[in-house]
Amino acid sequence: MSADAFRAFVGVEVVVDTTSSYVFIGKLVEVTPLAMTLGDVDVHDRSESPSTKERYVMEAKKFGIKTNRKSVTVRLETVLCISKLDDVIEY
Repeated sequence: MSADAFRAFVGVEVVVDTTSSYVFIGKLVEVTPLAMTLGDVDVHDRSESPSTKERYVMEAKKFGIKTNRKSVTVRLETVLCISKLDDVIEY
């Protein structure tokens, strides 16, 4: 996916799923040809949590983002998918 495809999400709270065990939930601030920068971010290592990724993301939508970083830069080559936090469906 090119950087241009991600630019539509700038200024929006997003969920970024990566090829690693990490999921990022925060506001997309900037996209460059190689990376994206998120602000007010919850960096969550799925391998260190008893909760499923889906449950964790739904809780972030319901209760708010548990910010643990002011800013994070994620390499685009590691991004599997991105979605607006508002688009998460709670079940």
